[in-house]
Amino acid sequence: MNIIKVFGTNVRKYRVKLGVSQEKFAEMCGLHRTYISDIERFQRSISLYNIQKIADAFEIEPYKLFIED
Repeated sequence: MNIIKVFGTNVRKYRVKLGVSQEKFAEMCGLHRTYISDIERFQRSISLYNIQKIADAFEIEPYKLFIED
């Protein structure tokens, strides 16, 4: 399991399901658009603090971002 790939894939899946752009989602999280892009392209490791911010924006529990399909 590549945790960075699983996380990035899930962020993209939930964001698309929400129907928002990377830019809009970044605003919802209080993060920069390029940061979200890097996550979705598996180019960024991410802090627990930012994982929580992303989960809060999706209104889900953080663990759901680590479940592999």
